[in-house]
Amino acid sequence: MQTKSPLGNISIVLVDTKTPANIGAVARGMMNMGLSRLVLVNPPEDRDSEARKLAAGADDILGRAAVFSTLREAVADQGLVIGASRHRSRRRTNVHSPRETAEQAAPLLERNKVSLVFGNEVNGLENSDIALCHELVAIPSSEQFPSLNLSHAVMVVMYEFLAATMTGERLEARELAPVGELERFYAHLRDNLLRTGFINDRNAEDMMFSLRQVFGRARLDSREVSILQGVLSALEGRAKRD
Repeated sequence: MQTKSPLGNISIVLVDTKTPANIGAVARGMMNMGLSRLVLVNPPEDRDSEARKLAAGADDILGRAAVFSTLREAVADQGLVIGASRHRSRRRTNVHSPRETAEQAAPLLERNKVSLVFGNEVNGLENSDIALCHELVAIPSSEQFPSLNLSHAVMVVMYEFLAATMTGERLEARELAPVGELERFYAHLRDNLLRTGFINDRNAEDMMFSLRQVFGRARLDSREVSILQGVLSALEGRAKRD
């Protein structure tokens, strides 16, 4: 009996891709690395013919690709969302190399859906999309020419995940909370922080981005999210009584 590969729980998510050929090249790379779940967010309308030229045998992956209008919809049921970004800043703290990312995430693949998210060829991921990512992966490259082709960047990250799952080590059984649950918690938290005056309309976006980074590092499961929601509800109830 053939054992199901943990790579089956990985989705490659391409956001706002401009060049259909890159979609095809990514699909071919997925075949090489043993991945099959392709997700397209706001893809170009006339993509099929050019994408299939570069897919070179990965037509089935293109044909089964899920299409969404927003990243929020695309990752709602995912347990771990990892965004690719070559831009580092004081706000982006959960940034790791492809090898570190794969080694840390591989143990979770048995029971969790994991999305690897890549932005468009020009600007990468928008801040609103990065806010939905629990962690970021950055590929080291030459300072003289740091920008990688989209399909090449995807291939580098996929290779590290393939390598990390071939070690034969026992996989972790912990199941993470899906993004949809986390987003409801973040909305609840934001409302409470606004109500108490801890944040205001001017700094809410920056503060919530930082808090998302904190909770992203924690890799919360559904029970932990439920506890946090309960804490917020209890505080709301106490505030009303006071």
